[in-house]
Amino acid sequence: MRKREFPIEVRKIMEKVSQNNGEIFIVGGAVRDWLLKREVKDWDFATNLTPEEIRKIFPKNSFYENEFGTVSVVGAKKDIYEITTYRSETDYGDFRHPQKVVWGKTIEEDVKRRDFTINAMAMDIDGQVLDFHQGQEDLKNQLIKTVGKAEERFEEDALRMMRAIRIASQIGFLIEEKTFEAIQKKAPLINKIAGERIRDELFKILLSKKPGDGMRLLKNSGLLAQIMPELLPGVGMAQKGHHVYDVWDHEIEALNNCQSKNPVTRLAVLLHDVGKPKSLKMINGERTFHNHEVIGSRIAVNIGKRLKLSKKELEQLFILVRWHMFTTEEMQTDKAIRRFIRNVTPEYLEEMIALRRSDRLGSGAKESSWRWELFKKRLVEVQKQPFTVKDLKVDGNDVMTILKIKPSRQVGEILDKLFAEVEENPKLNKRELLLEKIKAMG
Repeated sequence: MRKREFPIEVRKIMEKVSQNNGEIFIVGGAVRDWLLKREVKDWDFATNLTPEEIRKIFPKNSFYENEFGTVSVVGAKKDIYEITTYRSETDYGDFRHPQKVVWGKTIEEDVKRRDFTINAMAMDIDGQVLDFHQGQEDLKNQLIKTVGKAEERFEEDALRMMRAIRIASQIGFLIEEKTFEAIQKKAPLINKIAGERIRDELFKILLSKKPGDGMRLLKNSGLLAQIMPELLPGVGMAQKGHHVYDVWDHEIEALNNCQSKNPVTRLAVLLHDVGKPKSLKMINGERTFHNHEVIGSRIAVNIGKRLKLSKKELEQLFILVRWHMFTTEEMQTDKAIRRFIRNVTPEYLEEMIALRRSDRLGSGAKESSWRWELFKKRLVEVQKQPFTVKDLKVDGNDVMTILKIKPSRQVGEILDKLFAEVEENPKLNKRELLLEKIKAMG
C-alpha cells in the first residue's frame, strides 16, 4: 500500500526548519485527524527554536504578534500554518490564559500542557508518532480523556470543557468517565469564559454531524445550565397534536435534521420553541402555546447577545424564531404570502425553509407534503410580483409631471394608493395603465 504523504507545504515547512538545525513536529488536532484519516484543516507545529529564529527562516511570509511563542507562516495558497516554540505554562489566573509562559527544551515537556491525550501526540516528518500519554490507545478506544488530572486541566482553561464536548460531537467519541465527572463538577467555571469563545465552540457543535448528541452532552454535563438555561424548562414538557416528543427532545430531533450549514440557522432551530414553557396554558384540558414564537424570539435574542452574536446574526436569529409559525394552506392569497416574505425577508427565506423542514421531521411528521411543495412554488412565483412602491412602473416624477404639482406628501399618497391596487392585482402594474390612473386622479 502506498504511504500517505503530507501536503507539500507541510513538508516544505518541516524540511526548512530541519535544514536550519531545528527540531519540528506536527502537533495537536492535526495528528489526531491524520491518524483517524479525517481531513486535517489546521496544521500546527511545535519546535525547539525561538520565535525570532523561526522568523529568520521565514522572513518574508511570517508574522509574530502574540506572547505565547506562536509564529504564523503564510503558505503559497494563503493558508496559515502556526509554529509554536516548546513551552510550559503556569498560573492560569483567569481560568483561560497562562500568566507565565516558559520556553521548553523538549517535545515531551511541551505536550504535557495540552488538553486531551488524543491531542497530545506529536508526529515527525516521516510520520512517526511520539505518544507520551497513551493517546493512540484512547484513539483506538474512541475516548476523550484529559492529560493528567481532569479537574486541574479544566481549572487551567475552563473552555476545555466545551472543547471536550465539541470534539466528541465532531468525531463521535465518548468522554471518559472521570473526565466527564470533572466537567460536571467544574461546569460553573465556564462563566469565566468570554461569550464569543463559548459561541465559537457552540457553533462547531451545532455544525457537527450529530449536533443533538452534543447538546445532550452539554445538558448532562451541567454546561447547558450555565450557558443556555432557558432550554431546560422544555425537558419533559409534553406537547400536543402531531408532536411525538417533549419540547426538549423535539428541539434536539429538529436540530439533527437541519440541512442548513449556517450556524445561526442551526441555533434558531434549537431555540425555535424555547418560548413554549413560558407560554404554556391549559384550555379545556388542552395544552396551548399561543404566541410562543413571540416570547421565544425575545429569549433567543437575549441568548444571542450573551453569545456576542453580531447585529446581523441577531437579526437572522430573531426573524427565524419569530416567524417560524407560518401556515402553508393553499387558500392563502398572494397578498398574505407577500406579507410572509416581507416579515422573513427574501434574504432568509431559504434558511426559514430549512428550519421548517427540520421542525416537521423533528415532530415525527413526513419531510414534505403536497401543501408544502405548493407553498414553496408560490414563494418563488410571488417574488416576481411588485413588493414595494419602488416596484411600480411609475414614480414620483411621473405624478408631479402629469398633475403639475411640486414634491409633497400628496405625491407619496398617490403612489401608495396605486401600489395598494397593484398589490391586489399585480396585472395592473403596467406603465400605460398607471399613467392613466394618475391622470384620472387629477
